[in-house]
Amino acid sequence: MSTVFEMIIEGKIPSTKLYEDDVCIAILDIAPKAKGHTLVISKKVYPTISEAPDEVIAHMFSIVRKIDGKMRKELKAEGTNVFINNSPASGQEVPHLHIHVIPRYSSDGLSFFPPSMDYGDGEMAEYGKKLCL
Repeated sequence: MSTVFEMIIEGKIPSTKLYEDDVCIAILDIAPKAKGHTLVISKKVYPTISEAPDEVIAHMFSIVRKIDGKMRKELKAEGTNVFINNSPASGQEVPHLHIHVIPRYSSDGLSFFPPSMDYGDGEMAEYGKKLCL
């Protein structure tokens, strides 16, 4: 079964396309968190960032950087949120790699992050050991 993004890429579902090449497409999100909210979507289906080749990720982020610049110039965005919901536990609704780029303004009142939490005694060191590259 095709994902909604595959159907958009194939032209079966209309979209407001901002960019397209052999690797990815950039479109406006139909349910934006802010006006101009853009999705950069891989053309080939990779369910998560872990399955995508490094060169695809690098290329997609080069497009993200261009979109960020365009948002700052044309929309006068003061910043952007750039993120990937990676697997359903993180809120990913479509199992197809896509990067959100959301224009931000100091007065927009938006928040995308849960409150911070604390590590217990010695817990930060344990996580550090587990995650060290």
